[in-house]
Parts: sequence; structure tokens; C-alpha cells
Amino acid sequence: MKQYTDISKIPSALITDINLCKYAREHFRKLLISTGMSTQKEIDTAILYSKPDVVFHTNSSYPSPISELNLNYINWLQRDVNNFEVGYSGHEFGLVTTFAAVALGATWVERHITLDRTMWGSDHVASVEPIGMMKLIKGIKDIENSLGSYGPREVLGSELSKRKSLRGDQ
Repeated sequence: MKQYTDISKIPSALITDINLCKYAREHFRKLLISTGMSTQKEIDTAILYSKPDVVFHTNSSYPSPISELNLNYINWLQRDVNNFEVGYSGHEFGLVTTFAAVALGATWVERHITLDRTMWGSDHVASVEPIGMMKLIKGIKDIENSLGSYGPREVLGSELSKRKSLRGDQ
């Protein structure tokens, strides 16, 4: 069968449809799934049959209560036994928790966007307006740039003049 696109996402509401999981894996080069409102057993089964490239941690309520986001589940999904990237799909008010998800290692981010959060529909109230999306993108880029490398501490170029003036070191 002809492939019409390279990427597809199975939403949280449909990850228990095993036939869909199998079909999607066979027909899309890159497959993403969301885990909201699912048990670990349901998620494991969806992963087994869809072999996703990306698994999104999400809470499927709109808006999601901050206290129920369980961002540490991102770390659980990143275990060595898994062969996929981990993403975060946020439906909460604000951007801070999405920034935290990126700092925890989420390499994909999904947020709904709207022109006006007061519009009719369940998604709008928990969506990000265009200016918020610009702030989100800038913040994620800043986080990525600030993480640096893993390893022993080194004196950085920007610190050399301060080191010399405060310590007299060369």
C-alpha cells in the first residue's frame, strides 16, 4: 500500500486499539503515541504493537492539574530497556512545567495552540496563544543551550577575566 505521509500520532484515546497500532507501524516511517488516561499495562501493550519512535507522557485532562502531571514519569520512560524518544504533551495552564519536562529530558514537545483561550471548545482553555508559543520556543532553546555537557567542571571562557580579577589567577 502506498505511504501518504512519513509521520503519524496515535492519540491517548486510541492507544488501546491494537489493530490501529499495528496498521500505523506498518504505514508510517515515524510513529508517535500519547499515554494519557492509560495504565502502564495498556502503554506497554501499545508500545509492543506500535513500536513507536516517540512516546509522549501526558495527562489528558483539560486543563491538567499541575499536581497530577507526574513529570517524573518522563524519567521512567527513558529507561535503558526502551528504544524510543520521550516527549511531553502538555495540557496545563502556563509554560513552566513544559520547560521542566524539557530539562528532564523530553526531546519532543506538543502543546495545543489557539488564537484565543476563551473560544468555545475543551482544548482552548488549556492551549497556548501565539505569544505564549513564542515564549515556549525561546525558553526551550535557552534550556537546551544552558544544559552544556556531562562531565567534570571546567573553567569557562566567560569566567577567565573574573577569575583573574578575584583570584589573581592567569
